[in-house]
Amino acid sequence: MLKNLEDYLYRNIPLSRAMCVSVLEISERSVLLGAPLAPNINHQETAFGGSLSTLAILSAWSLVHTRLASADLPGRVVIQRNSFEYLEPVDGNFTARATLPEPGDWPRFAHMLARRGKARLTVQAVLEQDGRVCGLFSGEFVALTAPAAPPI
Repeated sequence: MLKNLEDYLYRNIPLSRAMCVSVLEISERSVLLGAPLAPNINHQETAFGGSLSTLAILSAWSLVHTRLASADLPGRVVIQRNSFEYLEPVDGNFTARATLPEPGDWPRFAHMLARRGKARLTVQAVLEQDGRVCGLFSGEFVALTAPAAPPI
């Protein structure tokens, strides 16, 4: 499943390929993505802030996307709003682990999506370098049931 998600990101979100994002772990409660410093470096020889927040967004989006696929719930996932707190500069390879804040959030989200065709979910991510927390992300994602295919 790791390679499938990485391939999907590279095909559908080209920025993930440019950033050399790698999918490191997928579980029911979290997704861990990584990225090297070199393609994400800025003029200060640290990771570009946009790359840091992008990796966090991608990890959170990927968690919702993979959970929907696992539950066989067709849906399009978009981000509605987010915040990212930069805590420390990043001068090496970095990771972002997305998690669901509350265990009961997913069942409510899935039920609402199935019932109404639209649901919102908050996902959090922690950005780290070598075990050091460098950033905190919180984002609200909206899933919409995929439109039915037109008849042939």
